[in-house]
Amino acid sequence: MPRFTPKLLQAAALTALLLVGPTRAQDAVPAAPAAPQTQFQDALRLTELWLEAQARFDRVPALSAGVVVGRELVWKKGFGTIDARSQVVAAADTIYSICSISKLFTSVAVMQLWEAGKLSLDDDIGKLLPAFALQRTDADSGPITVRSLLTHSSGLPREADFGYWLPPGFSFPSRAELIRSLGGQQTFMRTSDHHQYSNLAMALLGEVVANVSGTSYEDYVQREILAPLKLADTRPLMPMDLYGTRLAQGFGAIKRDGTRDLLKPFDTRGMAPAAGFTSTVEDLARFASWQFRLRKSGGREVLKVATLRDMHRVQWVDEDGKNGWGLGFAVSRDGANTVVGHTGVCPGYLTAIGLALNDEVAVIAMANANDNRSLGRYTRPMRQLMLKGLKLPLAPRTPGEPGLESLAGRYASQPFDSEWIVVPWGAGLVSLSLPTDDPAGTLQVLKRVGKDSFREVRDDGSLGEELLFQRDASGQVSGVKLWSHVLPRLPR
Repeated sequence: MPRFTPKLLQAAALTALLLVGPTRAQDAVPAAPAAPQTQFQDALRLTELWLEAQARFDRVPALSAGVVVGRELVWKKGFGTIDARSQVVAAADTIYSICSISKLFTSVAVMQLWEAGKLSLDDDIGKLLPAFALQRTDADSGPITVRSLLTHSSGLPREADFGYWLPPGFSFPSRAELIRSLGGQQTFMRTSDHHQYSNLAMALLGEVVANVSGTSYEDYVQREILAPLKLADTRPLMPMDLYGTRLAQGFGAIKRDGTRDLLKPFDTRGMAPAAGFTSTVEDLARFASWQFRLRKSGGREVLKVATLRDMHRVQWVDEDGKNGWGLGFAVSRDGANTVVGHTGVCPGYLTAIGLALNDEVAVIAMANANDNRSLGRYTRPMRQLMLKGLKLPLAPRTPGEPGLESLAGRYASQPFDSEWIVVPWGAGLVSLSLPTDDPAGTLQVLKRVGKDSFREVRDDGSLGEELLFQRDASGQVSGVKLWSHVLPRLPR
């Protein structure tokens, strides 16, 4: 079957129709821009429908997501429930462990101290941490520098010498235990030879922040980063007083019987600079907006703009061109955009944030369950849908135009796909087959050629197969005819 995909109802009806569970009023799709454009509405609507469906197909208990365009959080939503009793609905202000996204805050702290002249990126870690006793396996290797720690090219092991990632204990070391254990570990490659992602490296940078600033790591990031950026729901710890109410409970990977185990909460302790923060979609949206704002306005806000730009530039890449890293940020290319951000994986939680710098589009996703894939599988398609929608030509259509809205909905397409969704897209329609990991690449644009007749638009602009929407005796759309097949419209 071709990869058409039906797109659903208008934004208001959509919310009640397709959600995994109830949603809070403040999470509704914001009002569209005043101009008679449809880009925001159409792209966000398709993003919402696709994301909700993917979360259901993946059996994710709770998912919160948001889209930032420029300096504004233009869309935010929660799907599903965050607690074991399935009673507390997810929202944009639901708190999740953000796992390795924590490293971005640690990296900002390090770069602030660099701006202040309190350290050099080429300083040997032993100079800044006199207790650093990790053994070197290659006498000819260069120094382990702050820069190599930020770019995951230091040669340090991935983890501290503790078994903290597995149940039942999730036993993370204290700061003192972390430092004491270094003498029993060793490098496994020369510095700056290859990429090796390292939580240990970022935990040690947290120690650098504390030593150089003369205050605790937690106090430093609160005073110098979180408070100035007004990130009131971002913390370098788990707020256990909110567990199960605003802090999502975490679940393990799905088992063969389709269930997930509720996991014990954890305290990252000495590993907090690498993986200990919690936050919300709304706060990470502020974090993204700050970066777009600083890059555009210049000057200094928390960091100098030149420093932030350096953090966003590739500072390290393997010889094969893979594993591009800035200073703390993962850096990649997606079409015309440089994309910076980070993903997070820890017991019971998956998170991701990605910023397309050229078009100033940021996407955020946070879930309370594990599997063997990162949430980049959600944020990358979200970003690509938004970028595609924002490039739609202006359409002579106002949101909710009855002619197109009457055709929007879900259509049965078993056994080849679970369903199609159809929704307005500029002056026409777009269809999408569900589930799909690549909605932007598989969506099918449909051009109207008659009242209820549409033809697919090929990549070269020519017109392909015809779809004819069918109506019942009352004039309501009952299905869509493709070839000689009629796909029935699914009930709302």
